[in-house]
Amino acid sequence: MNKLKIRRILVSQPEPNPGNSPYNDLAVKHNLKVDFRQFIQVEGVTAKDFRKDRISILDHTAVIFTSRTAIDHFFRISQEMRLTIPDSMKYFCISESTAFYLQKYIVYRKRKIFYANGKFPDLMDVLMKHKDDKFLIPLSDVHKDEIPVLLEKAKIPFTQAIMYRTVSSDLSDLKDVNYDMLCFFTPAGIKSLMQNFPNFEQNEIKIATFGPATAQAVRDAGLRLDVEAPNPEASSMPAAIERFVAEFNKNNK
Repeated sequence: MNKLKIRRILVSQPEPNPGNSPYNDLAVKHNLKVDFRQFIQVEGVTAKDFRKDRISILDHTAVIFTSRTAIDHFFRISQEMRLTIPDSMKYFCISESTAFYLQKYIVYRKRKIFYANGKFPDLMDVLMKHKDDKFLIPLSDVHKDEIPVLLEKAKIPFTQAIMYRTVSSDLSDLKDVNYDMLCFFTPAGIKSLMQNFPNFEQNEIKIATFGPATAQAVRDAGLRLDVEAPNPEASSMPAAIERFVAEFNKNNK
């Protein structure tokens, strides 16, 4: 067996349900060992630290949620600060599934809830109809600049509230584990790699990324980018990996 072939892949995400995972199909089809490991994790900002930002949640009449994580930390901090969120509070969600997640904390049918189709620019159409409200946006310390830029451009009053942080996971147990390919989905994942392994040498290890920001993070770190998704031939990470692995292993028989 040629040692140059790609046989072991590490995906920097939680392990999906094996029953319907395209990674499972990929592993079987190309005789691969695919492992999953989160390179980053979310930590909540404490109520004590949140108070330092001098943001009054109850001064706002509406909340914009871009994820379930944002919902969890908004209600967590509200509870820690012993705040009672009024029934009149409006909720604007990035998607229908995010909106339904609110049922974990509120009586859904008795609240004013609005949602888009998963894209923030589309949510802007809904927000524009409520420009008299004062919006609060629970965010991570690492977030897309697109959100504040669009709101400022539309002259919608809003407050960014950093309620959780993205931090690097401890990957010390991977020190002696060798992979032929590493797959990343966020710039924070690349940051975690370099923090955990400051002497990391890529050599023959292939790096695959999803999204332009993650691809740029690889280049900024001085690493070689081998697979970039999405691309014209592959809209997903598994599809991009399969195309690359099939061609690479074929040429290294």
